[in-house]
Amino acid sequence: MTIATATAGTAAVLAVNNIEVVYHDTIQVLRGLSLSVPRGAVVALLGANGAGKTTTLKAVSRLLELENGAVTAGDIRFADQPIAGLAPHTLVRRGLFHVLEGRRVFEDLTVEENLTAATYACRSGTARAGFELVYEYFPRLYERRTSTAGYLSGGEQQMLAIGRALIASPQLMLLDEPSLGLSPILVETIFEIIARINREQGTALLLVEQNAAMAFAIASYAYILETGKVVIDGPVERLMRDEDVREFYLGQGGRSYRDVKHYKRRKRWLS
Repeated sequence: MTIATATAGTAAVLAVNNIEVVYHDTIQVLRGLSLSVPRGAVVALLGANGAGKTTTLKAVSRLLELENGAVTAGDIRFADQPIAGLAPHTLVRRGLFHVLEGRRVFEDLTVEENLTAATYACRSGTARAGFELVYEYFPRLYERRTSTAGYLSGGEQQMLAIGRALIASPQLMLLDEPSLGLSPILVETIFEIIARINREQGTALLLVEQNAAMAFAIASYAYILETGKVVIDGPVERLMRDEDVREFYLGQGGRSYRDVKHYKRRKRWLS
């Protein structure tokens, strides 16, 4: 599949600067992690299970405190403003929406009620336009708008989770494993729609995804994490030519970056 990617802007909508994250005051998960997302860009965050990808997203969306976690060093800026001390719902109203792993829809509500529940994040007068936008990108949701969300297929629930984010007209959408549990055909459909949203709405995306090939299809830049820190990053075109990335993340081998002694030199070349 070939998907056109948006051209990254020069200003960062998100800047994560040398952060450390600790859970339960004892377990360090992120170690000096830095990344940025330009306005209107798609940036992929890749790595093995346990590398710290989901923790990074939760640090940005301020959900860590709900799991006894905390950013203990460094800082995070959204739209050039520090987020320290802000509540998650405040960030949503400022234009940052986190689509959590596993979809997390309200299973006992209908599709339309789920979307209505997201309108608390809307500015006055934008809710109806948000509904129309969701149904334009996801016509299947319009067909199922009176159906209970718990009875939707996995693909339809993922559409609904992304649709709730669209209601808020976000500047930045954090997407955690949108392909999880979906068939290959549905994965392709979801990613094509994600790419359209980025291209047509100018919404920046920070994408966590195990399917590296699919992430590379829509991203312009990528960071690869190992044990809570970035081990390599660069434009996707360069990473796709890197023999280690091809081996470890594009299905041509099973080793880890911990087994490679020369990746630090390659990281300097990419930066």
